Amino acid sequence: MTTTENYKKGIKITEIDTPSIIVDLNIAQENIKKMQDFANKNDVSMRPHSKTNKSPYWAKKQIEAGAIGICCAKLGEAEMMADGGIKEILIPNQIVTEQKISRLVEVNKKSKVMVAVENKENVDNLSNQFEKNSMKLSVIIEVNVGMDRCGVELDEIVDFAQFIIDKPGLEFEGIMGYEGHTVNIGNFEDRVNETTKAMDKLINAKTILEDNDIAVNIVSASGTGTYNITSKIPGITELQCGSYIFMDGNYLKVFDDFQPALSVLCTVVSRRDNRIVIDCGLKSISMDQGLPEVVYPKGVKLISLSEEHCKCEIEGDVDLKIGDKVFVRPMHSDTTINLHENYFVHRDGVFDEKVEIVGRGKFK
Repeated sequence: MTTTENYKKGIKITEIDTPSIIVDLNIAQENIKKMQDFANKNDVSMRPHSKTNKSPYWAKKQIEAGAIGICCAKLGEAEMMADGGIKEILIPNQIVTEQKISRLVEVNKKSKVMVAVENKENVDNLSNQFEKNSMKLSVIIEVNVGMDRCGVELDEIVDFAQFIIDKPGLEFEGIMGYEGHTVNIGNFEDRVNETTKAMDKLINAKTILEDNDIAVNIVSASGTGTYNITSKIPGITELQCGSYIFMDGNYLKVFDDFQPALSVLCTVVSRRDNRIVIDCGLKSISMDQGLPEVVYPKGVKLISLSEEHCKCEIEGDVDLKIGDKVFVRPMHSDTTINLHENYFVHRDGVFDEKVEIVGRGKFK
């Protein structure tokens, strides 16, 4: 029997052992091109978020298409991307402990790194470590644009920016805001209205800083669900979208601008009348944004997940027997990808290559 060690290019993708993540390379590359073309047309830069794909393999394809760099959610992801040859990395989150700041110094020796800041004590600690190492760290201020998660408020931004500028070892680059609370709003008009409110706060922050003679080179924002709204707001300089490369099931409920490229290949392990069980479960596919859906064959409804099993019902005239393959799409790709060691990449159903998910589990 074929194993993961000796899959050969050219076999059918359905010969891959299951459960496995498979990605249609043609579709993923078309999604990358479409997003980059859109950004170019709207005169904004792409800095794709790699918390979705977790692999230099995909990041390099995005940069080859025109992206200026990438985002990493965590320092562990940034370390992996720097080791993989990615030369410009934004961590749009806070790096706050002495241990992590020491690791950040090492990453900055390999790649240009920027981090988001929102706290003066953190700024002091970053300044001290980078000054001690005779290095400069680029920083951007995270502005709270409505998520109420992290970020400074408008009435403190001038004082905070000046505090950064006065610190050795740091280079103030600009600001960012993430309108994550608006990206999944189903109605487009409502999504536009709420996104515009959020981005108004970010642009107001830029205006306030510039009115106080503080240069703002970067204004970074946007998720996949707001790419065509945020990009059109004057003053936004770059987009941090990530999910567009594969498209989540949840995003497909909101819009179909990009096509789904990723699914989990599974095997039928049991059938009783109209009930089947397939070999994916909570250890191989996530449900933090809802139950996954069976995308092939049609006429099969996913009912529930346990650790190692997925129960489905056959609703149509579907001829499935034990050993047959089923394709399942997660509602949220990011958390599903984090469960797997490899992508199995194919073109038109023909296996092309195995790609290690080197960012898997890099949440520290």
